Amino acid sequence: MILIIDDDASIRSSLSFLLKRAGFEVKAVSGPKEALDAVRILAPELILMDMNFTLTTSGEEGLHLLRQVKIFHPNVPVILMTAWGSIQLAVLGMKAGAFDFITKPWNNLVLLNSVRNALKLSEQKDSEPISRSEADKKFHFDKIIGQSSALMDVLGTVSRIASTTAPVLITGESGTGKELIAEAIHTNSLRTKNPFVKVNLGGVSQNLFESEMFGHKKGAFTDAYNDRTGRFEMANGGTIFLDEIGDLDMSCQVKLLRVLQDQTFEVLGDSKPRKADVRVVSATNRNLWDMVTEHTFREDLFYRINLISIHLPALRERAEDIPLLAKFFACQYAERNNLPEFRFTSDALIYLQRLPYPGNIRELKNLVERTILVCRKPILDARDFEKQGGKALDVKQTQETIALKGMTLDELEKQSILSAIDKYDGNLSHVAMALGISRASLYRRLEKYDITLRK
Repeated sequence: MILIIDDDASIRSSLSFLLKRAGFEVKAVSGPKEALDAVRILAPELILMDMNFTLTTSGEEGLHLLRQVKIFHPNVPVILMTAWGSIQLAVLGMKAGAFDFITKPWNNLVLLNSVRNALKLSEQKDSEPISRSEADKKFHFDKIIGQSSALMDVLGTVSRIASTTAPVLITGESGTGKELIAEAIHTNSLRTKNPFVKVNLGGVSQNLFESEMFGHKKGAFTDAYNDRTGRFEMANGGTIFLDEIGDLDMSCQVKLLRVLQDQTFEVLGDSKPRKADVRVVSATNRNLWDMVTEHTFREDLFYRINLISIHLPALRERAEDIPLLAKFFACQYAERNNLPEFRFTSDALIYLQRLPYPGNIRELKNLVERTILVCRKPILDARDFEKQGGKALDVKQTQETIALKGMTLDELEKQSILSAIDKYDGNLSHVAMALGISRASLYRRLEKYDITLRK
C-alpha cells in the first residue's frame, strides 16, 4: 500500500488515480495529523508526501513529519514532492532519510519509475551475498574478472539494482573499471537491447555542452551547418554513462539537473521539448561530497545522481584477483597477436600481488603486456616484471597494509592523515597536497577526527 500525504485535494485525487491505474493500492490523507494516525495503524510499503501543509513554504513541516514517520517505519522509503523553486527543501529531506524527490508539476513516467525503484530496492535490501558461480549463472559479468569478496560485494549490488531504472553513481580511483561496471548494469537491465551511450564529461567544453548532450538544429549558432543528434537522444530507451562527472562546470551542472529531474530536454534552435527515457549511470574518481562542501558541485545534482552508490575497490584492496587478471591479460595479448600461451611462475604471481598499483587494473594490464612484449618468454618470472618497472612493496609497507585491514573508512582516513602529518612534520600545505585535498578540506578533517598538531 502507498500512503499519499498532501493538503491539496486535487493532487491527492490525481496521484491516487495514477497509482491505482498502475496497479497499486493507495490511501491518501491531507496532513501531518492524519498521516501520523495512518502510520500508527497501517504498514505502508511507500510514502509519497508533500513538503508544505500551510501557507508557509519553509518546508519545516514536511521535514518534521518525515522524521516522525521514520520513527514508526524507519525502513519504509519516502518520496518527497516539492516545486522546482524549492528543490533545496528536497535536498534537506534526502539528508533526513528520504529515498527520492519529485518536482511539481510531476512527469507521470518519472514519478512511476521512482515509485517502482523504491519498492524494488526496498524488497532487495536484505538480500543474501552472491557467489561468483551464482552471479555467472544468473547475470552477464563475463567482462569482469575476479572473485574476491570486495568485488563480489560490487557485483551483488549490480545484480540487485540492474533491473531498476534508478540512477547510479560509481566511484573509485582511476583504472578500477568503472566503465565495465556501468556496462554491466546496462547489460543486465531490461534496457539491454537499447543503446549504451558513453560520454566523457571531462572532455566536453562548457561552450559545446548543450550541443553535445542535447543536439542542435542547423543554423542554431555559427558553424552549425547540419543538424546534430545529442547524446541523450542517442541513448533514448537505453542507458547514458556520464564519466568524469566531477569535472563538469557549475553552469553545465544546472542544465544537466533539469534533464535528470524532468526527463525532458530542448535541442538548440528548437523550442519544442523532447522526452528522454534514459537511465543515468555516472562515474567519478573525485570526492563529490568534498566538492559539495566546497561549493564546486551542486548538492541537488549530487542527490539526483546518487540514488544508488557503488564504490569500486582499488586493485591493492583485492590482491587475490591479481593472478586471475594477469593471466586474463596475457591470454588476451596472445590471442590478439596470434602468439602461443604465456604462463607465470608462482614467484611472478606473488610478486605481482605485492605491487602498489596506483594506476590499478589499467597499470597491471600495461605491465603484463609490456613484459610479454620485451621478454618474449613463454614462462615469465618475478625478475621479468621487476625489470619492466614493477617495484614491489617492501616488507614494512606490506605489514602496514595488512594492519589496515578491518579498519572502517573513517579509521583509514584518519590514519592516512596522521601518517602524512608525521611524514611532513606538520606542514599542512604539504600534507594537503600529498593527500590530494585542499587545505580547507584538511582543516575540516582535522576537526572531524579531533587531530591536534604538536607545537
